[in-house]
Amino acid sequence: MISNKALDAARAAYDIEEACIREMKDYFDEESFSKAVELLGNATRIGSSGCGHSGIICQHFAHLMCCIERPARFISPAEAVHGATGFLQAGDVMVFASRGGSTKELFPIMDICHAKGVKIITVTENLESPLAKGADVVIKQHVNRETDKYNMQGTTSTTALCMLFHALQAALVEETDYHAEQFALIHPGGAVGERLNKK
Repeated sequence: MISNKALDAARAAYDIEEACIREMKDYFDEESFSKAVELLGNATRIGSSGCGHSGIICQHFAHLMCCIERPARFISPAEAVHGATGFLQAGDVMVFASRGGSTKELFPIMDICHAKGVKIITVTENLESPLAKGADVVIKQHVNRETDKYNMQGTTSTTALCMLFHALQAALVEETDYHAEQFALIHPGGAVGERLNKK
């Protein structure tokens, strides 16, 4: 059995992340969120990029978009400056995730997007950051604290980012009038596919 101290830390992690999600509603900006949904809904292609934990959640976001038939891909910061930004064309949308808004690896991608006429959505805690100021739309990320005792690991911040991406997808399902029958066609695998395609 692990120590009581470790068990207490585990229980506290639930409380910290639950509080964060509840507090996020106070930072929900209908205008900026609506603009983001409109851009994503009208884009032919969607790119997403971030570093570290943010990058991992951006991969999840790209998959979420594909699941509602919004063609998307994660563009790694390393590959972006070696031709991968050729995926994006004028009028498409690039989504950046950076808690502090100053992830230097994303700056060259932002410059390429500006040059190509690609719209930018930035998710960040810092509305005065370079990635926020260079965006067409900024979605405010709120994080109370990370779950570890040192407040340094990407835990609660990852959950907060994931929650924002889930909210965007939920809104897009409504705005694009996406139906379960469409998902059934592209997701025949697993228990979900079996349930959706059950005659």
